[in-house]
Amino acid sequence: MWTLRAAIFAALFLFSATVQTVAQDVTLTSSSGGVRIAGQLLGFDGEFYRVETEHGEVSVDAAGVACAGLGCPDPENFVARIRISGATTIGEVMMPALVQAFARQSGFDTRKARHEDAGFQITVVDRDTNKPVAVFDYAASTADESFANLLAGDADVVLSLREVRQNERDLAQAAGMGDLSQPNRSRVLALDALVPVVSPVNPVRQISPQDLAFVLAGRIMNWSELGGPDAPISLHLPQADGGLAQAAQDRILGPVGLEVADTALWHESARDVANLVAVEPDALGITSFANTGPAQALRLAGACGFALTATRRHIKTEDYPLTSPIFLYLPARRLPAIGRDFLTYLRAPAAQLVIRRAGFVDQTPEELNWSVQGDRLVNAITLAGPEVSLTELQRMVGTLRHMRRLTTSFRFETGSVRLDAQSRSNVAQLARAIQQGQYDGRRLIFVGFSDGEGNAEANRKIAMRRAETVQMAVTRTAEAADLRRISIDLDAFGEALPMACDDSTWGRQTNRRVEVWVQ
Repeated sequence: MWTLRAAIFAALFLFSATVQTVAQDVTLTSSSGGVRIAGQLLGFDGEFYRVETEHGEVSVDAAGVACAGLGCPDPENFVARIRISGATTIGEVMMPALVQAFARQSGFDTRKARHEDAGFQITVVDRDTNKPVAVFDYAASTADESFANLLAGDADVVLSLREVRQNERDLAQAAGMGDLSQPNRSRVLALDALVPVVSPVNPVRQISPQDLAFVLAGRIMNWSELGGPDAPISLHLPQADGGLAQAAQDRILGPVGLEVADTALWHESARDVANLVAVEPDALGITSFANTGPAQALRLAGACGFALTATRRHIKTEDYPLTSPIFLYLPARRLPAIGRDFLTYLRAPAAQLVIRRAGFVDQTPEELNWSVQGDRLVNAITLAGPEVSLTELQRMVGTLRHMRRLTTSFRFETGSVRLDAQSRSNVAQLARAIQQGQYDGRRLIFVGFSDGEGNAEANRKIAMRRAETVQMAVTRTAEAADLRRISIDLDAFGEALPMACDDSTWGRQTNRRVEVWVQ
């Protein structure tokens, strides 16, 4: 089903990329009269005109020219318009709350109107004149539709529960929107997670990642195969072309080469899935951490006995293997000044508080005491032996016991030396904090860990190289920082502190990480 839908939407993208906005002819003349630019007006952001000329698209500072033609805007009465296309679950609470909080902080009032499709429009109003300053228009749509809107010129910003697809990247680049996978074109707005849920009356409380994939694919169809009652499993998922369902395909089914079963029942939203599963004893659903609601979340467990629960802390550290970032994508197009200010605000501590209150996981770094590492230490001691000696564990404890772990962690894409999306965002976040002097006078250690496959000493060396890679990426990004103000070190303990079992791709991926510890 996903394959068919992907093909349909790929065709839509190709069509959308050829659609041209109806534009009117204008002539821009410099104040001296020496320069004249004629062409079709593509846009005006309150500061710059975008004009399609016979030589290509150009941007011209409105302060230095006079505009003539029927399409010329009135700069004095300009109202900025920021068009955002994204998932319904983001537009219900979090995004309107962020826009309204930003407006209040900037000294404006707001007027909010709801769209019939669960989107919204917020008009930002000057408190003194009561005149509109900007309009934030949010179109609630699936991930496929959101990227199609961007390619068609109907959106300035995309908020997605999945990463941009390769075909979407290619079409965006061909349309002059830049590479949407690059840090200047994409960022992580907030964090969420894929969470398997059941009814609170269901006795099953945990599931292995492989069994979860088999349930979604229809290979496990009875609860008795999972240690539950002899009853058929009723499978429930959010809409197939939405970002959450596509993330489930990528993260759960993709690694084992499976697709969702034809027997799955589809729902309008993750919240609908959770609400239905909560009252149906034989149901299993995939929802998001922010929309677990009355349903019971299942722990992810492996054959070795380690289990991970979707908690705010586990999601923020990416220790929970099905963490699902909320992506913000920007084309290579200049936003109005108030839109750029809004994007800056989204990285501020005030915005992170709004995100957390909306039920999502914020990205504010937290420092975790050594005392909360109990479960991990139990795992480490359990696995201590010829490969990981007690001497190495004692060295690790001696190094870290007087330090604090940052929730800012780093992991790599499967089979790649490239950091995953959440980790790439963490590089920029940690680099900004270092540049701002937040760690002046302190010691930071980038600590590498590995999975347990192969020789322990070889794994420790691999973990050290990963730690060095992350440290170099952070310091290179923090180019304006005075690194003499902080102490930065490297260390690695290889497979000494496992987070999950090594019997699955997900478990090994969870264990291969770089942590940051501070003192």
